[in-house]
Amino acid sequence: MRFGRSHPDQLPFEWSKDTQIERIIEARVAIRAEAAALRWRVRLILIETVLMASLVLAAGLVLHQPTGMVLRGAAMVGAACLVSGLLLIALAAFTGQLIARYRRWRGQ
Repeated sequence: MRFGRSHPDQLPFEWSKDTQIERIIEARVAIRAEAAALRWRVRLILIETVLMASLVLAAGLVLHQPTGMVLRGAAMVGAACLVSGLLLIALAAFTGQLIARYRRWRGQ
């Protein structure tokens, strides 16, 4: 569907004709998408950490274990989940960079 110009003084702007503008827009969208993906990964890891720690805490309390031991176990499980998740994100980013470098090297 084509729309006419909204005002006679408005200059026509053809997005499809200017490839440089398209490349700039695509680069900006890619940067935003990558940042949003990283935020979602961190959110998921934080949710997983809280859920695992609360499950250990609830199981320990339901089984009438000593409170100190249950709290320590829940903290250890939560810390382990957080560290392993962040390590997984870091390793995935590192692997992605290595693959990108390899593709650039291979393409030359």
